Amino acid sequence: MSILYQYNVNNIMQLLEIKNLNSTLQNSIIAVFRLSFSDAEGSKEGDTIATFVEDLLSTTKQDESHVFIAQNDKEITGAIVFSKFKTENNTNAFILSPVAVVTKFQGQKIGQNLINFALEVLKNNGVEVAITYGDPNFYSKVGFKQITEDIIQAPLKLSFPIGWLAQSLTSNTLDVIPGKTACVPALNKQELW
Repeated sequence: MSILYQYNVNNIMQLLEIKNLNSTLQNSIIAVFRLSFSDAEGSKEGDTIATFVEDLLSTTKQDESHVFIAQNDKEITGAIVFSKFKTENNTNAFILSPVAVVTKFQGQKIGQNLINFALEVLKNNGVEVAITYGDPNFYSKVGFKQITEDIIQAPLKLSFPIGWLAQSLTSNTLDVIPGKTACVPALNKQELW
């Protein structure tokens, strides 16, 4: 395991970007997703998301993913993964999916702090556009705006079109990204969309 970027929010919480996940840390991250989604949406959804995260972490090339965690005294309290989002015009874009904060730590802005930290790291690494697919009310708090597929085409059919969101990391406006798009294999499953 190597820590690429670290930020101390206070004396208690650290935000970290992790590369070269060892199996213990990978299993801890998967457990955060399983627990968070099981608590929110039931054990079946928790298992589905945990399987997705395991696939995402184990099959995505290292240069095509960014894994960020929040930890509180060595306990992981939240985790997010950005993976490469491919475009025909080679815009340097990454998609945020998924996000989880352990239930007992929710409501403390851990998710927002973690996403803002990650977006700053991505920006500093030349990423031009960040995309996500989820709750517009939550993601608007960290700069994402609703878009249509006229702006950026989704790689698969959207079951929740109002949850298609993006933001430019280089300017105040998001330019149209023409053409077809693709995501990493673990995310390229219609049931996730």
